[in-house]
Amino acid sequence: MSRHPKSVCVFCGSRMGGKTAYGAAAHDLGAMLARHGWRLVYGAGDVGLMGAVARAMQAAGGQNLGVIPVHLMAREAGKRDLSTLVVTETMHERKKVMFMNADAIVMLPGGAGSLDEFFEVLTWRQLGLHAKPIVLLDTEGYWQPLRALLDHVVDEGFADASLLDYVWLAADVPALEARLRAALS
Repeated sequence: MSRHPKSVCVFCGSRMGGKTAYGAAAHDLGAMLARHGWRLVYGAGDVGLMGAVARAMQAAGGQNLGVIPVHLMAREAGKRDLSTLVVTETMHERKKVMFMNADAIVMLPGGAGSLDEFFEVLTWRQLGLHAKPIVLLDTEGYWQPLRALLDHVVDEGFADASLLDYVWLAADVPALEARLRAALS
């Protein structure tokens, strides 16, 4: 029975954001995943950072699994040239399929949807439902306010300090690559 290669779920923006460094990091991430033979699991859109990651992954010959709810096919320009495409009925089903098909989770800069995805997998980790690594690609310090919020949650007694151990920050793609190599080997 064949097994898929290690898979990395990438949550990120469906927009490019306000800094060119975000798009460059997305491109570098896609190329890095392909170089290691890790499969990209992502939201199947061809827009924003998620499109940039997927296009770089494909250009480097990598495999991908895109998961998109039917109502976002037009809005996020759902890619149809993927290794595997799964169309779901709901956003919740999308997140579940992405998570279940991944060995690690990586967060690039993004908005409310990305934060929703992050907090769901972080909550599942806190509850002991998984032990998958969660890594924030902290391009130009994008995730520093989120890290400060997590510190505040712990400081105010709403979570145990172990919550902070579930989330790794990587300043750039080489640091992320090192984290993933250690976690996925």
